[in-house]
Amino acid sequence: MHSRTGLYFFRLLPVLFLAIATIAYLAHVEGNNAYLARNVLPVLLVVVLSAVTVYKGGGHWLGSGWCWPLGTLGFAIPAVGLSVYLHYGYSVNLDGMFDQAAYPLQLFRFLPAYTIVAGAVGFAIGWIVGRNI
Repeated sequence: MHSRTGLYFFRLLPVLFLAIATIAYLAHVEGNNAYLARNVLPVLLVVVLSAVTVYKGGGHWLGSGWCWPLGTLGFAIPAVGLSVYLHYGYSVNLDGMFDQAAYPLQLFRFLPAYTIVAGAVGFAIGWIVGRNI
């Protein structure tokens, strides 16, 4: 792990493990008939933002200040959190989400757009807080 690329990869391992676990959970909940390719997009954006954060920091999370880490965290919490929460609600039929809807899988059709917008707002808030630290 002496090379810079090895250091980047080592720092991103927790993010990659969580992303793989999240994608597996989304695939399990949605099954074959939904919009998995769309719903994986916010998770992949978190991985990309994390890679940019580590790259900007020279192989460290805080190497370039607090803007990128807090912005990335600000994106990840609402984007992935909202997506996982709604998938969980669907899987346990929270308040009749599954059996009382005419087309229950349509929930996942536009969910990525909502979560990416929520994540963008969270990124902006995290970036602003990171500038003021």
